[in-house]
Amino acid sequence: MEIKNSHYFYVVCCKDATFYAGYAKNVLSRLKEHNDGKGAKYTRPRLPVKLVHFEEFETRSLAMKQEYAFKQLTRKQKEQYIEGKREHAHPILPSI
Repeated sequence: MEIKNSHYFYVVCCKDATFYAGYAKNVLSRLKEHNDGKGAKYTRPRLPVKLVHFEEFETRSLAMKQEYAFKQLTRKQKEQYIEGKREHAHPILPSI
């Protein structure tokens, strides 16, 4: 399944079990960048990363607002957010 080039808020889980949240226009391409060591400075020493969540938005602004809101949560709240959204997860997630 192909993910269209849109605006996404995404979360990856790093090798050390920390979360990294970001914005991307193409989630799969961004995930590859992270795992190739070309992604965020935070993820480079924590490879590999695994995509655990993403949401699509109509605008960059909305996606980045969601990213910011997620980053304000505690670890426990982040886990609950991801788990709560899992039932509505995009079908591509289990295959990654």
